[in-house]
Amino acid sequence: MSSLLFSPMQIGEVKLENRIVVAPMCQYSANDGCANDWHVMNLMQLAISGAGLIMLEATAVERHARITHGCLGLYSDDNETALARVMASARSVSAPGTRWGIQLSHAGRKGSAQRPWEGRGALSGNEDAWQTEAPSALPFVDGWHTPRAMTKDDIARVRDGFVAAAQRAAHIGFDVVEIHAAHGYLLHQFLSPIANQRDDEYGGTLENRMRFALEVARAVRETIPGKVALGFRVTGTDWRPEGINVDEAVTFTNALKALGVEYVCVTSGALAPASIPVEPGYQVHLAAEVKKRTGMMTRAVGLITDPHQAESILADDQADCVALGRAFIDDPRWPWHAAEELGDLNKIRYPGQYERGGAALWPGAAMRRAKAESALS
Repeated sequence: MSSLLFSPMQIGEVKLENRIVVAPMCQYSANDGCANDWHVMNLMQLAISGAGLIMLEATAVERHARITHGCLGLYSDDNETALARVMASARSVSAPGTRWGIQLSHAGRKGSAQRPWEGRGALSGNEDAWQTEAPSALPFVDGWHTPRAMTKDDIARVRDGFVAAAQRAAHIGFDVVEIHAAHGYLLHQFLSPIANQRDDEYGGTLENRMRFALEVARAVRETIPGKVALGFRVTGTDWRPEGINVDEAVTFTNALKALGVEYVCVTSGALAPASIPVEPGYQVHLAAEVKKRTGMMTRAVGLITDPHQAESILADDQADCVALGRAFIDDPRWPWHAAEELGDLNKIRYPGQYERGGAALWPGAAMRRAKAESALS
């Protein structure tokens, strides 16, 4: 049997061996933006998973673009050197054909925050808090820092920060650069009328609210080599009537496509409190609508956990590939097990050292699968 999930795909000049993507997942473990041994361990583990594309976590384009003090950055020579070392280790063990991407981001008003395991709130003065910035001086939630409204010089500075970080990413050898314009971070803040109440050319109409993100897209695409694929993470809905909806996501995606952006990953929410119907595949319909109406290569994400679920998303042409985040924390061998379930054993890319633990040689794999199936019945 040949599954769609394990069929190859092309993003610009970048060929993926399959349509499984490891979604960006913040580790909050860097030292002033510098990757370290935690990242070596985490990325080497993902490197042997057999996923077609592994996306690194949201990576700050400036020091104060970080969410927390532990966020990864690519804003200094030290950051670049540290990440190059980590990536050399990850690539040294990665499955043949594995492609690597990095997500570049600016937290905006959601920055200056505690790591999740330290409370998730805004940093206090004795925790080395910093002044955040945003399109408008509106805090993320009550009790959060009030950001400084950005000037046009600030906007130009941050745009240049994205460009510089993208250049560093290309120099390190990433195959894909993804710009984060979702999850309530800075570019999303400009795109959504909930956070953007400016009265200049960067606020008001959708055309104006898109301007900053499109300036970043244009500048990055003109800067990085053509062999590096460029994508965007976009918002399908803010889950609030006064926020972004799928029609605006379609308009934004079409504008990105015209600038040479090669794919979008469609997600939702996290800009402001909202009632979100979280259930398996709860965002897939957004990716499907964007794909249908734009023809853009589209990635679906959000509680995609089961191989048959992922396969049906592709079979129904709702997306071109799927991204899994916490599913990989739960099961770093998810692609191996997906290939077993879908009957594509020849698509499993075990390291030679681990082959004897695979389904072809180890009877325990079949026992594990039977136990899981029994639990679901």
